[in-house]
Amino acid sequence: MSEMMIFDRTIAVLGKALDLRHRQQTVLASNIANAETPGYKPQRLEFEADLRQALQTPAGAGHRVTGGSGPRTALARVEGRLREAPDRAVRADENGVDLDRELIAQAENQLLYEAAAQMLNKKLGLLKYVSQDGR
Repeated sequence: MSEMMIFDRTIAVLGKALDLRHRQQTVLASNIANAETPGYKPQRLEFEADLRQALQTPAGAGHRVTGGSGPRTALARVEGRLREAPDRAVRADENGVDLDRELIAQAENQLLYEAAAQMLNKKLGLLKYVSQDGR
């Protein structure tokens, strides 16, 4: 007999996406805050490819991996990697922050965060509806 799961993989994926988008927002805010810091190199949090790869891992057998503090799912291992953004320093102080680019990236990240939060809210709303026998 198969296990009945109340919280499916979709909820886990949306939760992970929210965590990563939050971290991305922090990195972008740091870049914006350092727009006038001489020699500052902006950073990016790269996680989309790792998240995509984790989603391709079957949810059934073999989806757990070992390492660190014990077995973890491939999704739980996705943390993102901080990378220095390509050097586009055009100013004399060698600051690589393009404020317009950072603000656009921040707005895009915020929209993606809000979309994931709305999807998670809808998913939890459906669970609430079902748990109340459709009332």
